[in-house]
Amino acid sequence: MFDIPLSEPFLNGNEWKYVKECIDTKWVSSSGKFVELFEEKISEYTGSNYAVACVNGTSALQVSLRLSGVLPGDEVIVPSLTFIAPINAILYNDAKPIFMDSDDFYNIDINKTIQFIKNETVIKDGFTFNKFTNKKISAIIPVHIWGNAVWLDELIPLCKERNIAVIEDASESLGSFYKKGEYNEKHTGTLGLLGCFSFNGNKIITSGGGGMIITNDEKLAKKARYLTTQAKDDPIRYIHNEVGYNFRLTNIQAALGVAQLEQLPEFLERKNKLFLNYKNILDDYRNGIEIADVPDYAKNNHWMNLLRIDNKSYGKNPETIIKKMSKIGIETRPVWMLNHLQKPYKNCQNYEITNAITLMDNSLCLPSSVNLSKDDATNLIKEIINE
Repeated sequence: MFDIPLSEPFLNGNEWKYVKECIDTKWVSSSGKFVELFEEKISEYTGSNYAVACVNGTSALQVSLRLSGVLPGDEVIVPSLTFIAPINAILYNDAKPIFMDSDDFYNIDINKTIQFIKNETVIKDGFTFNKFTNKKISAIIPVHIWGNAVWLDELIPLCKERNIAVIEDASESLGSFYKKGEYNEKHTGTLGLLGCFSFNGNKIITSGGGGMIITNDEKLAKKARYLTTQAKDDPIRYIHNEVGYNFRLTNIQAALGVAQLEQLPEFLERKNKLFLNYKNILDDYRNGIEIADVPDYAKNNHWMNLLRIDNKSYGKNPETIIKKMSKIGIETRPVWMLNHLQKPYKNCQNYEITNAITLMDNSLCLPSSVNLSKDDATNLIKEIINE
């Protein structure tokens, strides 16, 4: 246990009241008013027409890929620098990933991705095929890393032209809105065919676990609800005409989620203040370390703050800092291992990955909990700065 964890939940509202109502009424499983209420509130907040609650973000991605038409043997474009969930979700659909590089905001490199689609694929019978593998590329998963919105103004039109479904992994970006470009004022997750959120314990709001699929397509929403509740064609006689999943969120978890969502505006304000505090301290230091910038084309939720380290100027690498901070009870973490280097995916195609390697080697996740005090944030930065 750490005195200052990386990202812990802040349960300071109606959580106990709503959970107690579930227990008192005995609506604790996958039926109950809070499941539908959570869906309604997420749909309203994000501006999507429909929302379907799932057990976690990974299940949301798995079902969304199936809904988008990904078939066994197909390929899906995805960044290498991301939590492994979207990569595994591709494999759950018997498809394979094609790994892309990252931009300076840790997101998928849109320019290289567009270059890949234009130069390394061909259109046959209305679909896009990989010149190298001859496999159909049926989808792409832009992941909004750390809450940073991916710039999609050029990619989405190209994917529509090429019949490549866009499935947004917005797991980390609840509260991030675009403020420039074609999608001005749109929430992340609402630009593509489907969007997916996670409400794991470390996210900006939590339901203990939990995820959500959002879409503007009524048929897809209906099919998502059908598949996540075991594909029941006759729930009385238990007739199932398709293979479904036991992926429905429980009422107790949804109750937590509703209570957390009520506090989201306050959480976003606190997160923004923490980001600015970190940034102001390190802007004055200027000795090879800085807080990673966020895109100016979006209002960021600042879910996770990243320390960027110039090893030569600063004289230490991320691993040295992690060990030092751990000894004094402060949790910091490296960026995820790049997925094209992971054992299950080493034989999958990757395309011109360079910047993601630099980001992995020179970045560090800082404590970013909603309830982290200004004094604690200031002191932990001083610990990093001090020899």
